[in-house]
Amino acid sequence: MAGLCSAQLQGEAAAFTAALRTLVNNPQFSDVTFVVGREQQKVFAHRCVLACRCQAFQGMLGQGLPGSEDPPGSIPPQGPFILGNVQPEVFLAVIEFLYTNSVTLNSHIALEVLTSSVEYGLQDLCKLCVKFIKDTLSVEQVCEALQAAVTYGQADLQQHCLAFIEGCTAAVVRTQGFHELSDVVLARVLRSDRLAMDELDLVQAVREWAHVSS
Repeated sequence: MAGLCSAQLQGEAAAFTAALRTLVNNPQFSDVTFVVGREQQKVFAHRCVLACRCQAFQGMLGQGLPGSEDPPGSIPPQGPFILGNVQPEVFLAVIEFLYTNSVTLNSHIALEVLTSSVEYGLQDLCKLCVKFIKDTLSVEQVCEALQAAVTYGQADLQQHCLAFIEGCTAAVVRTQGFHELSDVVLARVLRSDRLAMDELDLVQAVREWAHVSS
């Protein structure tokens, strides 16, 4: 008798992803609702998808609403869960990633999606955000990106931002982002000996930073 043969075969990933994308923020068959941002926009989701993809959501959805007295093993209530401190577009980007393992980013939300990826413990999403930010870095956003990189311990992004600043320091110090740097991050910038700016002009820029910060 011939031995038993077995194999795990992979179907077309693109078709699978496209099918799951149709479920993003789709009220059909959804069993959990979020109310997101100041706009109080409703976002519909599916508990099993969120729970299996993200431990943070697993904990949130498993416990149900605060003060719930549901017996063990019961299905927690479907919400709505109030998320007032995140933009709907940012939260939807997180949801898109959880359903499809891909994300649609733009320069207006990338840093906030990075923040959410750290908060929810989504390392793969974090890597995608870092790659996008590095690829689209601009004079206007580099300081904000550097601040986020230091805050969230993203060493690779931090080095990339510092190298960018070293190449166009005179333009960077005139941005609002430079004036909003924390003292810790500013000190990291000033430790560089490759800043492309006259020393006296740099001193004046730091004075302006101090005036704005005060």
